[in-house]
Amino acid sequence: MTNFPPLSINRRELLSLSAGAALASLAGPPAFAAKPHRFVHGDFDISVLSDGFLTLSADILLPDASPEVRAPILASMGGDLSGAQVRANVPLIRHGNDLVLIDTGAGGNFQASAGRLADNLKEIGIEPTSITKIVFTHAHPDHSGATTLADGHLLYPNAQYYVGEAEWDFWTDKNFETRRPAALHEFAKGAQRDLLAVEDRITRVRHGDEILPGMSVINTPGHTPGHISLELAGRDNLVITGDACTSEVIFFQHPEWHFGFDTDADLALKNRRTLLDRAAHEKLKLLGYHWSYPGVGYAERAGGAYRFVAG
Repeated sequence: MTNFPPLSINRRELLSLSAGAALASLAGPPAFAAKPHRFVHGDFDISVLSDGFLTLSADILLPDASPEVRAPILASMGGDLSGAQVRANVPLIRHGNDLVLIDTGAGGNFQASAGRLADNLKEIGIEPTSITKIVFTHAHPDHSGATTLADGHLLYPNAQYYVGEAEWDFWTDKNFETRRPAALHEFAKGAQRDLLAVEDRITRVRHGDEILPGMSVINTPGHTPGHISLELAGRDNLVITGDACTSEVIFFQHPEWHFGFDTDADLALKNRRTLLDRAAHEKLKLLGYHWSYPGVGYAERAGGAYRFVAG
């Protein structure tokens, strides 16, 4: 089992985590729908499907910013000083005979405005039984919460599952509650529910491992200790970022700012900057889970920060 260093969560971040979890019961009915965004990248046929949206507080989205600085940023995201909505963009990838989901969405295990993925798959004629592989970028409930149905049965019963080895080791630690901050305990219960449900069919992956020919794992820890992103070979390689960069609005403009749900805030910041530097230098195409739908585009340098260019 991996030995993890002490987490760099301070009191402010713990409060932010707790406050964000409380928003789950406050979210209203769904108010966002989108047609699948489809494109071809190398050998991969990709459709970005919506799982709905989340409502996050200003303290989660912008913990480092004053109210005066927060106001115009949140307004540009369609929110106000209390917070804003962020989308949940799930890639469905066809490669040969494989149908691959990157994360399963929230199901009924987070906010009521999310959990739309299964319905949106059916809208395009994809039944849960046809999914052959599922890759978890990480095991937060908005990314893995739809692994099981309410009765405990698997929603995607024929899939093989993949997760970062360090992610598995962190969340499934039998001594989690005695070793980790209280603000993470509910997250751990959800992660254990989802990961242990597929224990007999999950592969624990490391940096550089291939899920499919041309689809490889990139370690991007910080948001969670075992967070991974995925790189797909093709013209201008595509990186599916997960939550390595949670918002293209906030963190492209302010890559030095923290995000309230990052478990190791400073490591997350460092790896986000590394990812954006590489993306800008190599002109990588990016796909972000919580970015403005469909979350596909490029990073361009803009002084000491970045500019998001949809594409």
